[in-house]
Amino acid sequence: MTDKKFVEERPGDNILPDLIKEVNSGARTIEGWAGKVILGVAFSWSLFQLWYASPLPFIFNFLILNDTEARAIHLGFSIFLAFMLYPAFKKSSRHDLPLLDWGFALLGAFSAVYLYIFYVELAERPGMPILSDIIFSAIGIFLLLEASRRSLGMPLMIIAFLALLYVFTGQFMPDVLAHKGASFTKSVTYQWLTTEGVFGIALGVSASFVFLFVLFGALLDKAGAGGYFIKIAFALLGHFKGGPAKAGVVSSGLMGLISGSSVANVVTTGTFTIPLMIKVGFSREKAGAIEAATGINGQIMPPVMGAAAFLMVEYVGIPYGEVCRHAFLPALISYIALLYMVHLEAVSAGMKGLPRLTQTKLGRQILMTGITLSSLILIGCSVYFSIAWMKEAFGKFALPIILTLVSILYIFLLKLSNKHKNLNQLEDVEEEITILPEVGPTVKSGLHYVLPVVVLIWCLMVERLSPGLSAFWATCFLMIMMITQRPLSAIFNKEKNIKEYFLKGLKDIWQGMIAGARNMICIGVATATAGIVVGTVALTGLGLKMTNLIEIISAGNVLLMLGFTAIISLILGMGLPTTANYIVVSTLMAPVLIELGAINGLIIPLIAVHLFVFYFGIMADVTPPVGLASFAAAAVSGADPIRTGFRAFFYSLRTVVLPFFFIFNPQLLLIGTHSFGTITLTIFSAIVGMMVFAAALKGYFIVKNKLYETILLFAVAFTLFVPSFWLNRFSDPFKKIDPQNITQLLTENTHIESLRMEVQGINIAGEETKKTVLVPLNMTKKGTEKLTASGLYLRPVNGEIKVDRVDFNSPAAKAGVNFDWTITSLLLPSERISKEWIFIPALFLLSIILYRQRRRLKIQEAI
Repeated sequence: MTDKKFVEERPGDNILPDLIKEVNSGARTIEGWAGKVILGVAFSWSLFQLWYASPLPFIFNFLILNDTEARAIHLGFSIFLAFMLYPAFKKSSRHDLPLLDWGFALLGAFSAVYLYIFYVELAERPGMPILSDIIFSAIGIFLLLEASRRSLGMPLMIIAFLALLYVFTGQFMPDVLAHKGASFTKSVTYQWLTTEGVFGIALGVSASFVFLFVLFGALLDKAGAGGYFIKIAFALLGHFKGGPAKAGVVSSGLMGLISGSSVANVVTTGTFTIPLMIKVGFSREKAGAIEAATGINGQIMPPVMGAAAFLMVEYVGIPYGEVCRHAFLPALISYIALLYMVHLEAVSAGMKGLPRLTQTKLGRQILMTGITLSSLILIGCSVYFSIAWMKEAFGKFALPIILTLVSILYIFLLKLSNKHKNLNQLEDVEEEITILPEVGPTVKSGLHYVLPVVVLIWCLMVERLSPGLSAFWATCFLMIMMITQRPLSAIFNKEKNIKEYFLKGLKDIWQGMIAGARNMICIGVATATAGIVVGTVALTGLGLKMTNLIEIISAGNVLLMLGFTAIISLILGMGLPTTANYIVVSTLMAPVLIELGAINGLIIPLIAVHLFVFYFGIMADVTPPVGLASFAAAAVSGADPIRTGFRAFFYSLRTVVLPFFFIFNPQLLLIGTHSFGTITLTIFSAIVGMMVFAAALKGYFIVKNKLYETILLFAVAFTLFVPSFWLNRFSDPFKKIDPQNITQLLTENTHIESLRMEVQGINIAGEETKKTVLVPLNMTKKGTEKLTASGLYLRPVNGEIKVDRVDFNSPAAKAGVNFDWTITSLLLPSERISKEWIFIPALFLLSIILYRQRRRLKIQEAI
């Protein structure tokens, strides 16, 4: 990988294996019959999740489970393995399994599956628990908290404990947080025996979606795709200035597609990239920081997003494909900005890349890249339309034909890969990289690894299957590939030991299934424990109380609210895994931000608020003093972890500002971008804006910035991200219309897709409130029928327009309109220039800065 001297002296070598083991698979290494039990349970968990996600239960009419039963079994596996693999204390033995832990594991698992075993009895006595219900609910909560402490540390356990304490002591709280309290029996049974607490949406998402994607990622990595992605990144970018760092950024992005864990990204790619970064001139601290910063970005990259994407499907109520679409552009520009910051670091330090076997001129590289991208687009379109034609032409026979064609394609790609990779190098990425491989052969050496990802994306985006079912079919295809890739390669090489390679494929599946289950332990425990907080909010009405509290603290200022929420997310994230942090903060703060934003005239899309919370939650993985990703990177680089963390936080500031930008400009989430031109302009401005922000942050553009240039670059970046800010200074974005004219307005303006209104009335707390709402209209209707089709019915009363009725769960209800409220005004967009015209002066100012810096560069070169 690098010179032997560095490897021998690197202090992180002794730390990294323990860190990887503790974070990803539990701190214990148990052998003997107990170890076999653990492996068997882990494999059985993966097998159960595949069965539950598949259509097989309905085909064979066997073990058909509803959501609650599946969640109970899912948590049972998770708690059992948590006690088996995580010792009680840091000083506890990592090789022995105490009898007490056996007892905790079995009792915790039984308490979880209690809902499955006695599901019918519990359904027949809702709200009337018997003694055994209360006992096992209490035991289950206690053991869940202990499992959380062991596998995730103290913070989440403490937060859940405080949530329970708040339930019992509500009557003693200050007025702003007080509630009538709840009895012990009501509290524990509400948390454990209903779907409002532990067995709520979060655990349901973990059981239905997340496990399958984590398993898919583990199997794909075991098949060899992880090493393939890393090699591609090095082949493509390793020859540029600071190339290994750029390759680390891209490889982490590719690993993020299948991983979704910041620490896993760091320890997987950083083992190869960090030593090479040091080799080409980066300090140990900067090398570790770059890897940590790019590692956390793996969690914001669709499709996995550290399990948050699947939670957002349930919390926001939009399809999975929509979540990925909204999250894609911010993730993309964040990666581009980090690449650019790495480039600026390399240029300012005069670094060089690694040598290539063959040198290609820049013009030819651009031409070949263009041809490749065009070919991929053409192939993609051809495949899409061909499959659509086959479905129509062949009907029920289309599926066997398509599967046959996919199998032929797989064999072709595997044969192509076999020409460029030896049979025994399917997973080998640990050889020392001193000269970069050629791009073409490297890409061809594993093209068949892309097929399972294509199957996954096709099922999700084109076939519109559920995330769980999509992951199931992609996993099935991947397993077939793992079993056959070595035997087929042996046939191509005219070898005879086909049986040995077949057994090796089965062994890979066994190990991948176990790895997937082990990686899910913390997520299963975290989502269940976070469910206690969610249950507390529902049981006590804490959400409404938080709204009042935050409104008082922020004095109604939206920017202060956002800053306060960001700080809460960051603080909680320092002790919680990203998934748990997202559940807790989004439950508490998302409704608050939307409500207070509406009161202040700002319509914040729900997905924007959830992404805002999520982005700040992941920042804790690099932020001292806890930042696990920074500690993992420092373990590899041998640098000081605290200094590495601060440097990583500096590199991650581009990710910090993004949530603020897309709150005030939802177009960055591709919301409201209906035309190709608008989408193109949004992507262009976002990419340029983020690169300019990176240059301002680094203090280096073409040459070192002067202070005024840095300030101007920040201003340019801000303008490209939020152009409406400056335009609103000169003209109001909306004009007010008398609500008495609503019928005429909707009749004459047939193009209006949503109606923005100012409304006022008595809220659920009995207080007079005024806010702005945006009601989507049904475009298939005409006039006021558009409103009634959206669930909103109006009536005139004494010269005012009142809300006569709001249909339950209708678009109008979701927009925040309540019965008997008064519509005080309608808001229509003002006739003014498009906000995109503001880009022109910003780009003009950028060109002046560019011109002046190029002049200084020429002067420096002449000297």
